[in-house]
Amino acid sequence: MQRHFQMLADYNHWANNRVYDGCAALSGEDYRADRGAFFGSAHRTLNHLLVADRIWLRRITGIGTAPMELNVILFEDFAELRAARKAEDDRFIALTKSLSPQDFERAVTYTPVSNPVPVTDPLAGMLAHVFNHQTHHRGQIHTILTSLGQPSIVLDMIAFLRIDGKHWMS
Repeated sequence: MQRHFQMLADYNHWANNRVYDGCAALSGEDYRADRGAFFGSAHRTLNHLLVADRIWLRRITGIGTAPMELNVILFEDFAELRAARKAEDDRFIALTKSLSPQDFERAVTYTPVSNPVPVTDPLAGMLAHVFNHQTHHRGQIHTILTSLGQPSIVLDMIAFLRIDGKHWMS
């Protein structure tokens, strides 16, 4: 199970880089314009992903800052946002490498942002959610990019496994 989550963390980092590269090609106006995604713009969606990851990492590790609202803009500047994204991706990679097989079964109790009632989930389920959540919102950003005439970005995990992630195939 550890190897599987390490692969997901590495894939997540790879895919995030590709999405940020795509967003870097946009004008500031297009990058910030509301395009109908759940959080509106590419900028707001990228910030949401960073917010959510900080919340989840704080729940899992007890370390780091975690906003209490899902639509907070942590960084207005694209370069700063990208650097913060890389730092969170690095944290997920380090986390998945540090976990023992027993850790994945560990129950984590936390209070959701949207509901004051504490819940308890297994760490493996939480991590699966985090990586799926990233994929969901990267898809929205991909739609924003292609609707603005940008080239389609290959984000399929199999592409990661075949090109950049060959070590996962062995």
